[in-house]
Parts: sequence; structure tokens; C-alpha cells
Amino acid sequence: MNEIPHYRMYINGQWRDSDAFMEVSSPATGATIATVAHGDLHTTDEAIAAAKSAHDAGVWRNLPAHQRANYLEAIADQLGARAHELAALQVGENGATIRGAGAFLIGYAVDHLKYFAGLARTYPFQCSGPLAEGPTLATGLIVKEPVGVCAGIVPWNFPLLLAVWKLGPALAAGNTVVLKPDDQTPLTLLELARAAHEVGVPAGVLNVVTGEGPVVGARLAEHPDVGKVAFTGSSEVGKGVMRAAANTVKKLTLELGGKGANIVLDDAELDLAVDGSLFAFLLMSGQACESGTRLLVHKSIHDEFVRQLVARAASLTVGDPMDPATDLGPLISARQKSRVEKYITLGQEEGCKLAFQGAVPSDPALAQGHWVAPTILTGATNDMRIAREEIFGPVLVVLTYSDDDEAVAIANDSDYGLSAGVWSTNPARALGIARRLESGTVWINDWHMINARYPFGGVKQSGLGRELGPDALDEYTEPKFIHMDLTNDSRKRIYGVVVSANAQPA
Repeated sequence: MNEIPHYRMYINGQWRDSDAFMEVSSPATGATIATVAHGDLHTTDEAIAAAKSAHDAGVWRNLPAHQRANYLEAIADQLGARAHELAALQVGENGATIRGAGAFLIGYAVDHLKYFAGLARTYPFQCSGPLAEGPTLATGLIVKEPVGVCAGIVPWNFPLLLAVWKLGPALAAGNTVVLKPDDQTPLTLLELARAAHEVGVPAGVLNVVTGEGPVVGARLAEHPDVGKVAFTGSSEVGKGVMRAAANTVKKLTLELGGKGANIVLDDAELDLAVDGSLFAFLLMSGQACESGTRLLVHKSIHDEFVRQLVARAASLTVGDPMDPATDLGPLISARQKSRVEKYITLGQEEGCKLAFQGAVPSDPALAQGHWVAPTILTGATNDMRIAREEIFGPVLVVLTYSDDDEAVAIANDSDYGLSAGVWSTNPARALGIARRLESGTVWINDWHMINARYPFGGVKQSGLGRELGPDALDEYTEPKFIHMDLTNDSRKRIYGVVVSANAQPA
């Protein structure tokens, strides 16, 4: 029998254990796959102090940007060299399929970290020039300085990737970082810390504290020495982070919940839209905040579209996430499974029809896993809870509309605004609708295509700020304007008018 591995926290360049530990369990089998040191208020404060000390000493922020970029690239190379191992580790801790983990959760993380390394080399950390107006000769300097200690609070669905979205721009900009993984999925973030340690990132620049959100996460949000918090998670928890951060007026990036409206126009190419709509709501078994979980289909094509959608959904394989043939893995926990099942029941009670529900695995080895089969509910209206609340599981709610204006109205009638999509063979029509949708991202004839070069984030209760693209570095810097007068002539200064008005004659 293999010994269960134990992981320690990473604080101030050292691996730290604790008296207590947490268990990490496989969502597919329920078995314990690792134990992890249990962080608390004391270890959180130690990590913050280490990050502050490193920032104050300038061991990272005083490095030229290209040297910080070299470190980030070295970390990415370490992760890339271990991509297969990390993908298997990701499957073990959060139930992603091995195909999805390799291509998206790990592959994207490596690529996006390299993007931020490149951005560190080109970002305008400083610009200067003569002042265009004024009675004196002067020059101005704009310097974008690091915030200081930045906290990243990372969810369980894409832990390494979403950690990179926080760590990458923070370190590129010269900040120090404390990462808090979800207690269910800390392993890949600790391997990220290992890679940083192996390439020689100075002590205190990156710290990873494992523990519960109400303890470790809450302390990071409220601590006076933390200047910036980046959080990805539910809207309700995000509001709590926002309230805690308000006491010290911290900078915030909040990437929160979603209820993505996926609009299929009557001129859509049906085969493409059917496959795309399945992909939109089933990536990571529906456990993605920017999933397309509200499907708006034009009345004229609704019946045929649903028929094809159900036929394609029936061909998908739910099973062992380590099997390359598997399309969908388990949900993260028994609690999440129960939550999703309650929403499926609620949808039917509200009047939806259960148009499709797939099968869960019959393999006895997977009997203790957290399985919910892909589910399609039709006949929904936008006032139903099933159509308004984020479910976070493999559940699709289908609504109908009669014209473009109604589709836009239904899509925008939501507390959320993270993602949306339009399927059409008419680019001008699709673009016109995309411009009207209240969403941080709109895909046309696609979904989940997140590019490191472009900003990602939400509007309304889907969040604040942007991750990815140059906008991300803006979130981790503070612009400082420095005015330098070059005249050396008191007679030409503005304040000379005030002084001369009060001067006494000789």
C-alpha cells in the first residue's frame, strides 16, 4: 500500500509544518490522496510579515523588470517540464478529466505565466516628458509602482491557472505575494511554490498558506499590511472579502459568480452551436463561473435544437477522470453534489421539463465519488430561480425568445455579467448583439476561449477589476506622478504671486 504524501506550507522561503493537518480527497473515489499542513492566524500573519519584509528590503521590487521576467519564465519552465505529473495531481485533487487538466488547467497556466513574463519586459513602468502647459519650464514623470504585499485567494476549480492569474501580474509588477489555496485543492499551488523555490525566488516574495477560508482568507482580506486582494469565488464570499478589505481601503480584484447567457440565433449553424453549447456548460462538469448555463434558443429552431442537443449529450462519457476517454468527471464534493441535485429538483418543481439526464458511473471503484450526470431542463422562464441563480454543476437551463431584442433583454436581466455568447452565421448581426450584452466577455461562435492577452472579468455582481492582459498589471501597480520644475527662477513661479502680494515695500 502506498504511503499517503504529506505537504507543508511555504513561508519565507521555508517549508513549514503544523501540529494539525487537513486531508485532501479524490472527488472520483472519496479516498484520501494527501495530507496538508493546517494553517491558522499565526502562520498567516507570519507569511504576511515575510512578504512585507521582502518588499521593504527591495529584494524583488528593486530588480530590473527583465530579471523578474527571467524568474517567471524559469518557474513556467519548471512547471512545463512536470506538466504530466501536475495534470495527474490536478485530476486527483479536483476531479478534472486528464484531457482537460493537461490542456487547460496546467497547459494554460504555463502559457499564461510566460505571457506575464513577457509583459514585464514591455509594460510602461515609467514614462516622462515635458509638461505641455504652465508658466515655468518643467518635466513630469509617471511611475507605476508595486502595491506591496498582495494576497491571492484561489478557488478549487482551476487552482493552478487562477493562481497564475494573480501571481503572474503581481510578481511582474514587483510585488510580494501570499497565496491561499482552497483547502480542498492545495497541492498544485504548493508545487508552484516548489518551482519558485527551486529557481531561486528570494525568500518572502512568494508564500503559500494552507487553511480554511474563514480563517486564512479572512485574515488576508482584513490585515493592514496587505495592500491588494485578488479573489476568485462566489459572489457572496466576494462581498465578505470586499467588506473586510474596506477597513483599510485595499485595492481589489474580484472575479465572482456568473449565469452566462448563451444565445442561439435562428441563423446559427446548428451542428456547431449544439457542440459549442454543450462545451459551454460542461467544461469542468459545469464548475466554471463563466459557463454558458442559460441557453436562449429562438422559438423557430427550439425543438430541433433541443433534439440534437440531447442526442449529443447522450454520447458523452461520465467516468474515471484519469481515463483519456472520459468526457466528464465528478463534482468537487458531496456538499456540491447535494446542492446541484437540489437545483435539478427545484427546476422541475418550478415547471421545467427534464429533457435529458445522463448516467453516472457504475464502476464500484467510483461508488464513493461525487457524481451528477449532465442534465438539460427545458421550458424555463427567466424569473425562475433555476434560471437566475448560479448552480455550479452540469445543468443547462433552456429558454426561448422571439426576436433579437427579447434575447438581449433576457440575457441582461441578471444580477451577473461575467460571460455571454452568440451563435450566428451573420457576423454583423452577432456583433451588434454582443455590443448590447452586459458582460465582461462575449464569445461569438465559441465559448471558454480565454486569451492571456485580453482582459477577463465581470460586471454587476460578477466582480471588479480585470485579470489578464496589460490591464492585469494596472491592477497591481499604483501610478505616481512626479513634477520637477527646471526654471530655478522664483519670479516665474506661481507661488511668487502669493508671496509678492504679502511682501512689504523696502
